[in-house]
Amino acid sequence: MTYASEFARWATRLRAPLLVVLALAFAGCDKTDEITGSSEATETPAGDATTVDASFNSGRFRGGIPMGHFSMPTSQFGAEYNGAMRNIWPQELVKELSAIRARGGRVVLMMAGHERHYKSGGRFDMNKWKQRINRYRGVNFQSFINDGTIIAHYLIDEPNDPENWRQPIPGSVLDEMAAYSKRLWPNMPTVVRAEASYLAKWPTRYRHLDAAWAQYVTRKGTPREFIRRNIADAQRKGLALVTGLNISKGGRNRSRLSAEQIRTAGRELLSSSYPCAFISWTYNSQYLSTRSVREAMRTIRHLAQNRAAKSCRS
Repeated sequence: MTYASEFARWATRLRAPLLVVLALAFAGCDKTDEITGSSEATETPAGDATTVDASFNSGRFRGGIPMGHFSMPTSQFGAEYNGAMRNIWPQELVKELSAIRARGGRVVLMMAGHERHYKSGGRFDMNKWKQRINRYRGVNFQSFINDGTIIAHYLIDEPNDPENWRQPIPGSVLDEMAAYSKRLWPNMPTVVRAEASYLAKWPTRYRHLDAAWAQYVTRKGTPREFIRRNIADAQRKGLALVTGLNISKGGRNRSRLSAEQIRTAGRELLSSSYPCAFISWTYNSQYLSTRSVREAMRTIRHLAQNRAAKSCRS
């Protein structure tokens, strides 16, 4: 979410020097509604959400499949990146989605936020999860679903990980979550960040869940084997597939991927036309701005843009 509205209220009664101090302190507070505490994404400030580059003012998606990063600020949507996974608070949703759409971007939208909000005794709590989703019921964002600005509703992170949930969340529960989302927003695709192989292990027939998520790390074998396995399992269960890289901790001993690893793995993951989006974990401006990494990302962006656009609905 953006903090511009919060700062504006402080500014009406505090002088500029004090405002700077408060802004720095505020950035460290728990106002970001992060996704998970154990391994993956947290939401970052969206930047200047109301400013649109003059060079990218058509308000139109440029084609292909969305490509970008978890927690990517709104200001970074443009020629290089046009996709992201974002956790946006209800009160900021329409404003942020409008700015993203104006920049030609699309997002996988997380609504539930940090897992601590929907656990009981360390385990997943469906009722608490529904309460988190219900915060969005009064927000009119249907137009962003209709025009594809929202790629999919990100239901939950790593349901397969016992470190997150004490015990893995079965496929039947994941489809129940997707069914609840579809009751509220019938034409919004649903996705969980779990590999298709995990979803395929359950006997569940996925009637409401639309997509799996294949995020590559080097310990999972070669990129070619990884994507082939996930596509086969997704097809077997009738699911679409989001893919991407763990660029931050996907290398050996949880190190960052090198530029060459990004380029090579990205090419393999996009060698098939099956994936509907390419979203990597996670946005880091300093790392992504290095010349070699930026060039590798441009290679992937070119491949993603030349794929036929497709929905993430199953």
